[in-house]
Amino acid sequence: MGKRRGGRELARGLSKRQRKHLRQFGEQHPVCDRVSGNPEATQICELSDNSDKSSAESDSEAEVEQVSVYHKLLATLKASPESESEEEEDESESEEAEESEAELDSEGSQEPEETVGGEDEQNDVSEQEEEAAAEDPPEQALGQEQPNGAETSCDPNHGATEEFTDVKHEAEFSLETNFMEEESGDCDVDKRESNSSQAFSEDPFKQHMDKELEEKEVEKISTRSKTSSQSKWPRLGQLTFSSSLEKQTTLKPVKEFSVKQLYLHKTLESTWPKVNKCFLSSANKPSDSSFTPLQRELFCIMNTYRDLFYPERNALTNGEEIRHAYCLHALNHILKANAQVLSNNARKRDQKPGTDSDDYRDQGLTRPKVLMIVPFRECALQIVHIFISLLEVNEKRKIDVSNKKRFKGEFGSDPDEKPPNLKRPEDYEAVFAGNIDDHFRIGVAILQKSMRLYAPFYSSDIIIASPLGMRTVIGAEGEKKRDFDFLSSIEMLIIDQADIYLMQNWEHVLHLMKHINLLPLDSHGVDFSRVRMPNLNNWSKYYRQTLLFSALQDPQINAIFNKHCFNYMGQVAVRNMPLSGSISHVVVQLPHVFRRIEAENLTSVIDTRFQFFVDKVLPEYRDAIMSHTLIYVPSYFDYVRLRNYFKKEELNFTHICEYTKKASICRARRAFLKGEKQFLVLTERFHFYKRYTIKGIRNLIFYELPTYSHFYSEICNMMKATDSGVDATWTCTVLYTKYDAQKLAAVVGIDRTAQMLQSKKSVHLFVTGENE
Repeated sequence: MGKRRGGRELARGLSKRQRKHLRQFGEQHPVCDRVSGNPEATQICELSDNSDKSSAESDSEAEVEQVSVYHKLLATLKASPESESEEEEDESESEEAEESEAELDSEGSQEPEETVGGEDEQNDVSEQEEEAAAEDPPEQALGQEQPNGAETSCDPNHGATEEFTDVKHEAEFSLETNFMEEESGDCDVDKRESNSSQAFSEDPFKQHMDKELEEKEVEKISTRSKTSSQSKWPRLGQLTFSSSLEKQTTLKPVKEFSVKQLYLHKTLESTWPKVNKCFLSSANKPSDSSFTPLQRELFCIMNTYRDLFYPERNALTNGEEIRHAYCLHALNHILKANAQVLSNNARKRDQKPGTDSDDYRDQGLTRPKVLMIVPFRECALQIVHIFISLLEVNEKRKIDVSNKKRFKGEFGSDPDEKPPNLKRPEDYEAVFAGNIDDHFRIGVAILQKSMRLYAPFYSSDIIIASPLGMRTVIGAEGEKKRDFDFLSSIEMLIIDQADIYLMQNWEHVLHLMKHINLLPLDSHGVDFSRVRMPNLNNWSKYYRQTLLFSALQDPQINAIFNKHCFNYMGQVAVRNMPLSGSISHVVVQLPHVFRRIEAENLTSVIDTRFQFFVDKVLPEYRDAIMSHTLIYVPSYFDYVRLRNYFKKEELNFTHICEYTKKASICRARRAFLKGEKQFLVLTERFHFYKRYTIKGIRNLIFYELPTYSHFYSEICNMMKATDSGVDATWTCTVLYTKYDAQKLAAVVGIDRTAQMLQSKKSVHLFVTGENE
């Protein structure tokens, strides 16, 4: 009780301003410190914040930590003089003071063996840990554990789940309190680069990050006035280069180059050839033995820090090649950025006191620099494995990965969970391999020879997440528990397998793009003397590089690349048109009738298509002769509209969507096969996630062209699953508009698409798979 009263009286004896300072920094303000001329006491308070820090830490490092806290104090304190009246304080400060008093009161009841000095230090540590937890995203606490392996629990004193904390590695992974290791070659490399201005000028990383835009250039970029040019590369094909700045030139492909010419980090120069060896063939030239032809051209564009859109990613053929390429680029960016910060820490430590220089502006407003959006946990698992492989120079120099066991348990998969004897296409097996949970997020901190998994977002360098995982953290307007400040200084955004998000929820992607690179609502303890000027000017989005990979070209994906990417370096998009569509893979003999719908504008397409189907198409299939009719509907909203109309008209139909239960699916498939139901309304998302073979199809209607072009031939070939000898009665009808040009070209080819779109009237095109 004595300690409890002492802590309460200590809090009450301070002013509101002093209590706020005590809660934030764990010590009294130097101006109000009664023990004058004793800096050692303040230093001891700081060391207790990282009590488990390595004992080998030098005194000079502790001094730099003290300077960092001082800069934090200068950045967060108000400009008003100390003699300002307490009535001008904000009401929120009084609430925070009351909370700090309550915290001191609750924390004062420690074990009686503790000394008074140890109690004060422990109070400081607890308050700073709570402050750090409040800065992290509240939703990241789900499913996280304490460093000792115990499950997280709700603290009755605070009533909220604690964030994941790793006090053991906090000091080790802190950029502000670490320096370049002398024993590693990184320090020598940094010194060599600092002595060579030419090396700095030629490094793409330095060129991109050190570029200072002018207001006229920013206005020009924001108005989206772009100039474009075309170029054809050997492997990527037709490329479109666009830029808002006149100085940008078209990039030419590099036929041959070595790893040393790419300005990679020293660690990656030695590890990349070993990691990428599995994709190389004997046909590669000796001078270019570390990249495949596709990787070479992709990395040539990535390394210039231009935005890139590659819509030909295939999970079966080139998916892993692309993943290794962008992981190399992202890790190279992180290692260079962190090495620059650590090097400047040493320079700032050795500088004379009182000197002020802007040469140390090397950070953003928050630490996360790279955001990777992937659809499933298995993708995040593969990315982390690539990072580990790229950081391990040899077997003797293994990288220290914290929380690795937990990561494998949560992101790995059990082979026994896969149902046996299920026949699925090869592309389905490749996409849905491993753990396919689509709700996850994880922070990764990388520093020298260590990697920290499950790092709090504000202590992470890389964030790997799914759209749903980011959506639950960002939250919606009006929600109390939401946070998106950690997205304020993202320098590289990688969206892989963007086509899968069309099958999940595209609104999550749009929501993410609206909240990226915004000014943070809180300072989060940043040292503003180290923040780059573009970040302070709210120009972060003009420096962000976006890498977008997809298996197809879709208007919604194109809109992300055209409307949400403002990189001043420009954009590069692969625009290869298909010469032959997926209709050439149809093996059954049936006529394909493409019926054009005339719509006034894009907003009226949905209603116009529905009326055309109800008035023109459906009456032709109401006859009992046109039984076993499958209606393929890509949009769930169109599916609900058709289902309600069929119920209203009392038509003999059944329906299956992605939300239908397994028993209902079996009943619907059986009734359709036996002819008990004349119509079967099927959604595209159900086919994407299940890939069932629907038997009994005789008449096929594509209410809209499928998102994936190979789904067209796949659905048509389902007709051969039922050998009933009625091939002559098979029909296939497709509805399309002029706004479906990309989807139409993927199905019938570019030449036939041009002919069909030029005709203003409805076109009935009869083709067979044999003629293709």
